[in-house]
Amino acid sequence: MNSGNIPVYGTGGYMLSVNDKLSEADAVGIGRKGTIDKPLYLRAPFWTVDTLFYCTSKENSDVKFIYLLFQIINWKRYDESTGVPSLSKNTISSIKTYVPKVKEQDHISKLFFSLDNTLQLHERKCEELALIKKALLQKLFPKKDEIKPEVRYKNFSDAWEQRKISDIFTITRGQVLATTDTSEIRTKEMCFPVYSSQTKNDGLMGYYNKYLFDTAITWTTDGANAGTVNYRKGKFYSTNVNGVLLSNEGYVSKAVAEILNTVAWRYVSRVGNPKLMNNVMAGIVISIPSSFKEQDKISELLTDFDCLIALHQRKLEKLKQLKKFLLQNMFI
Repeated sequence: MNSGNIPVYGTGGYMLSVNDKLSEADAVGIGRKGTIDKPLYLRAPFWTVDTLFYCTSKENSDVKFIYLLFQIINWKRYDESTGVPSLSKNTISSIKTYVPKVKEQDHISKLFFSLDNTLQLHERKCEELALIKKALLQKLFPKKDEIKPEVRYKNFSDAWEQRKISDIFTITRGQVLATTDTSEIRTKEMCFPVYSSQTKNDGLMGYYNKYLFDTAITWTTDGANAGTVNYRKGKFYSTNVNGVLLSNEGYVSKAVAEILNTVAWRYVSRVGNPKLMNNVMAGIVISIPSSFKEQDKISELLTDFDCLIALHQRKLEKLKQLKKFLLQNMFI
């Protein structure tokens, strides 16, 4: 078998392309070993590796509807191994489910495939915006060993300053707070956001009735996300896995947080559990605008861009919730 234009799929999805095919009909793939709960829609022609089963439809079935059915089956319930998750052909064939007439199958599958297309468009939009922001930061901030950025606002031409974190910030960290003491939703009493080391939902862990800080820059000190820096506007509570940078002189800004976020990861210790402790953060040197007005301009732009990204992410999440709701309520 040689390279070609026929896609090869495994349990994780597309792998490579070859010059031969196993099927000339669309099918549904499901893992035989390893990942057994992530069905794939396989457009013909295709080839699969031996860790992936594929199922084609019979005359009274719509293959796209079968793909939807596979998404609501609890596949881990049928795991036949005590080690690596496994399924057998006989087990898959023996699963019983309810299906409507082919015409209704077709209507249902068209609805969901249209929804999936919309989901993919929003996912690509979110990915594109993230790439645009990355490119924007490269233009707005000076490159290594340079003193001026490539792109600037009008009337700003001075060289940026090299400043040590400990010279412009008071460095502290958050306090221990149990998740059970927080509220998942904001209420009149539990009104202050609590930020932790997680990256999901911008680090928001919940809400609490007390706050520790009022507008600051935080960074994750421990764990997989060590070195991640965020600007926190307003009153908030921070857990003990976050370091906190405070300033009464105007250095706490979205721009400075983003500048620091582009370099902080370099100082993370990878020995054992990743860490970026206060004493290491204190010694980091960053380039920042010499003018607070330029800082503010950059901060406004980046804040607006983050709001745009967040808007599309919320739309994407709502579409995912809609699909989940429909899967739960349109199938028996």
